[in-house]
Amino acid sequence: MKTLLVGLGLTVVLAVVFHSIWGRVAVLPTVVFGGLATAIQLASGSALRGADALPFGGFVAQYGKGMLYRIGGVILIAVAVVVNRDLFPPLPTAFGYLGVLLPLLFLEWRSFR
Repeated sequence: MKTLLVGLGLTVVLAVVFHSIWGRVAVLPTVVFGGLATAIQLASGSALRGADALPFGGFVAQYGKGMLYRIGGVILIAVAVVVNRDLFPPLPTAFGYLGVLLPLLFLEWRSFR
């Protein structure tokens, strides 16, 4: 629940900030890819639940699954920019994704302490 709330909050804040920098064209890609980053982080977190009880190899496999989800998001950025660059300009799209995903990733690491 904390990941969802933080992810949605970051998405809204970034949409407002990017709107002031790039204008209206930055809002949609920020919201779409900020939401995608939140969903990916939720899926990655659910893949890690209970993984601390596994042997090291099992933990690494579960963590690797989460990293594949995150790489998939980067691939989706490239696809969106290539397919419709007017709707998904590169900088707001990438910053919307990374601006939400990276803080959520740090939040995930803090939960391992």
